[in-house]
Amino acid sequence: MKVSLRLAFFSIAATLAYLGLAVWAFGGWTAFMSRPPLLVIAVVTLLLAGSALFTEGNLSSGVREDRGNRWVIPAIGGLGLLLVVLAPWTDRLGWWTFGGEGMRWVGVLLFIVGGVLRMWPVFVLGKRFSGLVAIQPGHRLVTTGIYRTLRNPSYLGLLVNSLGWALAFRSGVGVLLTALTLIPLIARMRSEEALLKAEFGEEYEAYRSRTWRLLPWVY
Repeated sequence: MKVSLRLAFFSIAATLAYLGLAVWAFGGWTAFMSRPPLLVIAVVTLLLAGSALFTEGNLSSGVREDRGNRWVIPAIGGLGLLLVVLAPWTDRLGWWTFGGEGMRWVGVLLFIVGGVLRMWPVFVLGKRFSGLVAIQPGHRLVTTGIYRTLRNPSYLGLLVNSLGWALAFRSGVGVLLTALTLIPLIARMRSEEALLKAEFGEEYEAYRSRTWRLLPWVY
């Protein structure tokens, strides 16, 4: 698969900025790298960003889009930016933090699991995976693999990944920001479901009746 140089540059720049803000908020490279769990977080972040270059995810509005849902993108982006900065900052200050090094490693584990779960559906869906709520050309339902049980595994991955980041910094504020991310995510899931129902009708209704939106046996 050919990787766009423009996309690669943007991805690398955004990832370095992401990590740079976290390092700055934590007190600099020396402080950040003195914590092995945070070093692992940095490496995994770079690996996930690198893997994203080989997906076909896009921001295409396709053949039909729910434009009224676009507010969700800056909402999730804003909460994510606050998480990137406030989790390490509160950790450095020792404000509203909990646990010790063990908690950091729990966070690392969740960060990795969430990151993989976030990226997996992007590879599975290919060009049908859009950052917008849209029906793509040749769109069809995927109901096998992880989609046999969950309708939104990538969003679950985003939440688990965010929670992992928060716990890696032992940050109560980070956990709260992760919880707040549910608000725009639920709005987006509802919008997507309405669009898919309009496009696929009874086929989607049957699929929805036998699956979970986000978490098996919970929601």
